[in-house]
This record gives sequence, structure tokens and C-alpha cells, in this order.
Amino acid sequence: MRDVTGLFVFLLTFLMGRAGGIEPSNGYCIGTQCFTVFHHAGNFTAAQDRCRDRGGHLMTVQSSVSHDILFILLRNLTGRYWIGLHLATGCPDSAAELRGFQWVTEDSDSDFFNWAPGLDDSCSSQQCVSVSQEDAFQWIPEPCGEHLAGFLCEYSFSDPCKGLTAAQGESVTYSTPMGFVGEDVLSLPPGSTAIRMPAETKYICFTEQWLQAPWSCEIHEGGCEYRCAVNPKDRPACFCPSGQIVNPKNNVTCEVMDADHPCVALHCAQACYKEGDSYACMCDHGFKLAQDGMSCMDFNDCRDERQCPGDNFRCVNVIGGFQCVCEDGYEARGDLCVDVDECASAPCENICENTPGSYKCSCYDGYKEDPKAPNKCVLHCGEEECVAECDPNDRFQCYCPDGYLAEERETDTVCIDIDECSFLYCDQDCENTFGSYVCTCYPGYTLVGEFKCVKNGGGTDTDGGPEGSGEGTTTGVPTTSPAPRPDPTRRPSAVSAGGLVGIIVCTVFFILLVVFLAHRILNGRGKMESGGALKAAENEAHGLQGVTSDA
Repeated sequence: MRDVTGLFVFLLTFLMGRAGGIEPSNGYCIGTQCFTVFHHAGNFTAAQDRCRDRGGHLMTVQSSVSHDILFILLRNLTGRYWIGLHLATGCPDSAAELRGFQWVTEDSDSDFFNWAPGLDDSCSSQQCVSVSQEDAFQWIPEPCGEHLAGFLCEYSFSDPCKGLTAAQGESVTYSTPMGFVGEDVLSLPPGSTAIRMPAETKYICFTEQWLQAPWSCEIHEGGCEYRCAVNPKDRPACFCPSGQIVNPKNNVTCEVMDADHPCVALHCAQACYKEGDSYACMCDHGFKLAQDGMSCMDFNDCRDERQCPGDNFRCVNVIGGFQCVCEDGYEARGDLCVDVDECASAPCENICENTPGSYKCSCYDGYKEDPKAPNKCVLHCGEEECVAECDPNDRFQCYCPDGYLAEERETDTVCIDIDECSFLYCDQDCENTFGSYVCTCYPGYTLVGEFKCVKNGGGTDTDGGPEGSGEGTTTGVPTTSPAPRPDPTRRPSAVSAGGLVGIIVCTVFFILLVVFLAHRILNGRGKMESGGALKAAENEAHGLQGVTSDA
């Protein structure tokens, strides 16, 4: 069955072209060519595109045989139909047999000519040709944009099959990949199917011979009436719905199963087929027979690397089959998976670069990637001091990266790195870094919680005792870890160092003023108390003196 793969590709070309839903009104095959007529209104370009989508082109009438085929195809149709003759460039040439016209196959040769008399040879004349039964199939130029009744297509192929011989009382009906059906045919293209009645035996044309069904399940379900599956011996076989069995006379149609049929006793989960003189269970596509010989289990179709062969496709296993989907970062467009431009949705805060299947964010100068959100950026200095990021409309509204303090200068505002180690956040050693700091521990200690050092079990002091820091006694590299900045440094203040100094000076001045006022008030109260006491003493003295004088 490996040879049928080429046939599958051949059929796929026609089946994809027929996906538009337009079926031919009639068709005819002879030698290695087939011709079809479509009763579907459209202009010349649309007609040529539809023929091309089906693996052919607009019909060329280069011989008397082709002319006779026009009669076969259009004898029951009225209206004008496009053929594959047009004036590609320039003006008509009345001296030439084709008058400067050209077949869509880019061929200017022809053994047959059927121009209508009295045609206009001016450069403004019409440039596309049509035929009709009413005008005896004469070639009449039409405006290429005109919507005519339909068009005729032509297909070429190799390895044709001749018609099957029908015995007395039999008939054979043929179906072609182009979509038309007939009985009286001389030649058929590969992929054509035939049904011999009344036995309902089915055949398919392949490399000049007819293969009897069931054939490969990938092509028309192997010719089966219901479903086709590969049996345990890796051969295509037809099966029927529950309660029915495959007709042993043609191996493709289904008939009602008798109550005493051998398949009834097998209790097959999906299908039963005949193998020689016995019957056995089998499973549908995407399943395999379980060890009990009756049940069916899903298997991973994606194990076959041949599945989903297109670029940027991936295979997704589903129950009983598989699906071809696009890789992440790609989207389906027709039969292809094309890259999605993620940057169109502006996922990055600063710069976005689209890449195959993904995108990459980067930051402007003076910024770095936010470790908490890779698509965002934060201010970054990387030096001891750098120019602050200020509002262009307000130069006093400036911002600094985390771990930096803004300082106003004569011409601009700069960001100065804060020495977090001066705040003694670390339990033992501290190393200041630009915008942050790193805590480390002495040998024999382990950093816990990013700033606290805990003594290891069995550690010793520097003097050899069982307690102490253990520094210098346990060899090894100190454990380090960047510590989180404390809350005061997580959001730099917009107040400059000069402003801070001014606030401190004002505060000190206010405190001194309060002390001074309190001192003056206290001194004034003391003087008042002293004056009152003196006056009282004087009055007492005067009172005593008066008593003495009375005596």
C-alpha cells in the first residue's frame, strides 16, 4: 500500500481546490486530459484563478478535437463561457493567425482557429475570448472584466485508466477527482473511482490499473460505505456500525447482522472483520486493540514524525486521532503557519523586537529590565552618581533609581548612591553596591533571611572555643546574598540633600527659639514674684512703724 501515497498527494490537490463548493456542470476526459465546464458567473481573472486552484487552467481550443469537446460540454447550456485565450499585451495583429492573442499556457501556436467575422482590430478592442452554443462556439472577444455565465477548465495528468468492462446486466459509474460523474468514458485520471452494479464493488484508478476496495483508508475511506481502519495485520478493512456487518461479496457495503453471526459473540468494542474463515475485533483510526482482544485504546498518533510535516506545525494527540496546530508564536493562515508580530500589540514598555515565533523586550539607555516584570523597565545608574530623570516641564520634579538619593546642583539634579552599609542592616559584613548592598557572613556562619547570620553546627570561635563568631577558624567562601533594600530606600525621595539640610537647620532654629522664649517667660515670672515680696515687706514695715508712733 505504500505506492498509494503518491495517489493521495494527487487527490489532495484536487480536493483542496474543490473546497470552495463549486462543482462542474459537466466534464469529459480523453487521453491524458480532462475538460470541465462551470456554470458560475465571473470575470476572466476569477475564472482563471478557479481553474488554477483545482490544478488546471482555462481551456485551450488548439485542435479540432478540443472544438468538438466544446459541443459535448455546452450542448445543454446557454450563455457565454470563458476559454483560455486573451491579449496579454499590445494591440491585436490582424495578420497573425491568433491576431496577437495568447493562450493562458503562454503558447501562441494553434492548429485550429475559429474567430468570429468582422472583429475589431483596434488597440481599444476587447482582450479576452469567450464561446457559446448560440454563436456556434466561435471565438468572440469580450471585456475581461465582464461577468459571463461561466468558464471551462482543462487538466492534464499521466497514467490514465481505461474504462472497466461491464458484463451482461452490469453497469459501471465513474467519479473523477475533478468532481464530475459519467458512464461512457474513454480515459480516466488517477484517483477516479468506479462502482460496478449490482454487486456494488468499488475500484480506484492507480497507475493505469484499477484497485478493488478496500484500498488505503486515507483515500475516500478506502471505498468503504461506513468507515475504514487498518486491521491487526496492517491491511485496510471496512467495518460497519453496531448491529451491521460488511457484505462479504464486495467487502465495502454494510448489511444487517444476524443474531447468530460469529461477531455477536465477540462483543467487539468498535468493529468486527472477517479474516479468512474466522472473525476478529478491530479498532477505528487512532485506536489500537487492547490485550483482551475486544476493547480499543487510544494511542499517540503524534509518535509518527510524519504527522504535521509543514514548517512551524506541531502535532497534538486527541482521542482517536490528532490535530495539526501552529507552534506558539505562529498563527494559521490558509495552509501555512505564519509568524505573529507580537510587537503590534505593544507588549514591551520600551523597545520591542519581533523574532520568529516570539519577541524580545529591551530598554532605553538609563534603564534596565525590571526583574519582577521582564516586559517593563526601571531606572538604572550603575555608577556612583548619574544625572537624574527629570520632568521636562518641571526640572524640580526628578527621579532616581532605587538605592539613590537626588541632589540638586547649580545646573542639574544628580542621583547619588546611598551607602546602605552605613545603616548597619547586615548582621556581620556588608558590601555596598551601586543601588543596593550585599550582606555576607564570617566563615562558620550561614546567611539567613538575606541579612542575618546564623552559626553553623560544629562551628568554633576565633580563639578555638565552642562559642563566638568562628571567624578565621572555618575555611571556605563566605555565603553572600543581595539583601532587599529597606523601605526608606525603595522609593527615592524627591527632596534634595540641600533641602534636607535646610529643614534640619530650620528645625534647630525653631527649637532654640522655643527654649529662648521659655527662658524669658520664666525669668519674667521670677522678677514679678520678687517685686511682690519686697512690696509686702515694705508695707509691713510701715504698719509697724505706725503702731510704734501711737504708743
